[in-house]
Amino acid sequence: MKGKSQLKGTGNKVMAKKNAIHWFRKGLRLHDNPALLEAIKDSSSYRCVYILDPWFAGSSQVGINKWRFLLESLEDLDSSLRKINSRLFVIRGQAADVFSRIFKEWNITQLSFEEDPEPYGKERDHAICALAAELGVDVVIRSSHTLYDLKDILEANNNQPPLTYRRFQSILSGLPPPPTPLDPITSSSVQHTRTPISDDHDEKFGVPTLEELGFDTDSLGPTKFCGGETEALARIYRHLERKAWVASFERPKMSPQALFPSQTGLSPYLRFGCLSPRLFHWKLTELYKKVKKGQEPPLALHGQLLWREFFYSAASNNPSFDKMSGNSVCVQIPWDHNPEALAKWAEGQTGFPWIDAIMVQLKKDGWIHHLARHAVACFLTRGDLWISWEEGMKVFDELLLDVDWSVNAGTWMWLSCSAFFQQFFHCYCPVNFGKRADPTGDFVRHYLPVLKYMPTQYIYEPWTAPESVQKAAKCIIGKDYPMPMVDHSNVSRINMERMRQVYKSLLVNSSVAGFTRKLDLPKIPKMDMFYLKASMFGNTSSDEDHE
Repeated sequence: MKGKSQLKGTGNKVMAKKNAIHWFRKGLRLHDNPALLEAIKDSSSYRCVYILDPWFAGSSQVGINKWRFLLESLEDLDSSLRKINSRLFVIRGQAADVFSRIFKEWNITQLSFEEDPEPYGKERDHAICALAAELGVDVVIRSSHTLYDLKDILEANNNQPPLTYRRFQSILSGLPPPPTPLDPITSSSVQHTRTPISDDHDEKFGVPTLEELGFDTDSLGPTKFCGGETEALARIYRHLERKAWVASFERPKMSPQALFPSQTGLSPYLRFGCLSPRLFHWKLTELYKKVKKGQEPPLALHGQLLWREFFYSAASNNPSFDKMSGNSVCVQIPWDHNPEALAKWAEGQTGFPWIDAIMVQLKKDGWIHHLARHAVACFLTRGDLWISWEEGMKVFDELLLDVDWSVNAGTWMWLSCSAFFQQFFHCYCPVNFGKRADPTGDFVRHYLPVLKYMPTQYIYEPWTAPESVQKAAKCIIGKDYPMPMVDHSNVSRINMERMRQVYKSLLVNSSVAGFTRKLDLPKIPKMDMFYLKASMFGNTSSDEDHE
């Protein structure tokens, strides 16, 4: 059956009672949670479990903002479960060790969880399913982290992931709409079952604090995104209040205020599964039909969700999707190895205020606007530093609240012109893009207080300010704030030619002819055409700055 998987053990054949565990990973919610409903259905008892790997908790690859969001989400989930006379069981350890023990201790007959469509999750879940089968525990898996069951998308494309967004949209046009979201779980849903809760539950299974996990919180500022399903549902209704945008169906215009986190941002909640993508999809569809008097919405209305779905499907059968080596969709570009330049970029010390302010915001808030992501990704890779997208992806993976493995890797390949997007003659200018996005420079001043008094005329190019202006602004360039680490006009021309040579070699190499047709690569224009099309040179500020 589509969207459903079940591996049978043997224990249910001899046991009259069903004792179930629902294993939370993502999908940290009670609404639209088909796997949790399966655990509850016809059960004598059920427990909701979240396994916290202590090694993972100590990993430097996960930033403190992400941990705070996760713990807040678990606290919120536990609070919601309390309202239906249940609790969340947070258990520290590795999944295989934990389940080997609690399957026996709790006399478990069924394990349910939400399907993880990514390669690492598939491998982990396969091992747990094998363990469950060995111990006579049935396993029930349901798809709800994506709009569609990704197997349906692959089957419609000859069991291959679609590698262009155009092809992806074509496939979706031939599929039924995504399933409608299931109702939230309430007290009536669990009236015929129970959760065994001991008096020392908080001591044994409570949600830990950041301090208990070893984090220093002294310098941690207030959160811009409070984790949890409760906040997610409040945000979706604020998001949908923008009826004027839906009514006219215009893309929201870029404004300086959009560079700051808003109370309607949803991406972290989708990533952790605090918000069902199907609920978001159908609420937006309902509102569109209401405003447009029954008219069916275009696919583009759900662009944020569909791009997420596209990258999930592209990565679903590719365990090397997050690296160049062994990655069949990635162009093999000979990037430079430059740890010093990478560190300056990651720490917001490039000397370009627009780039540095974005990177400081990323580290401080755990979020940056999607166009800001484009700007810093282009700067690191094909635009200026010629450093591999793999390195930038790792930084985003550590710091971004909303980062998904598939979406993160796919977006970095796209923005570096390594896959999915090949118009490398379009490039972001680290000066002009900032001027257009925030003409007053307030965003830069907020995240780079060292430039607080720099006049607007020089805020994006402070190195051009006369010495007297720098002194008056209490910021001497080269001392208080770094000089630009590269000459953008020069290196961007050089890098564009390097990229042209890479793609030219692809198009003339017969061994990759099939690959280039699959990715729908463009014709490679002559170099003088690049300069006509690319607006980042000089002081131009055309739409090309936004790709």
